[in-house]
Amino acid sequence: MFAPSHFIAVLIFATCASVVFGITQRSVPKAMLRYGAYCWVLFVGSVIAASWIMYFIRHS
Repeated sequence: MFAPSHFIAVLIFATCASVVFGITQRSVPKAMLRYGAYCWVLFVGSVIAASWIMYFIRHS
């Protein structure tokens, strides 16, 4: 049975959602790729930022 860690689950979700966003929000393939990559970076970056915020809240 596949039981990914929380971070792997976030990466899988970010990848799937970014592919969908790139395909549905842009019409030119190059723009699809750029927008999908942009969304992926925002997803992963926001999760990393939120995890650090929660860490500091817990350990303060």
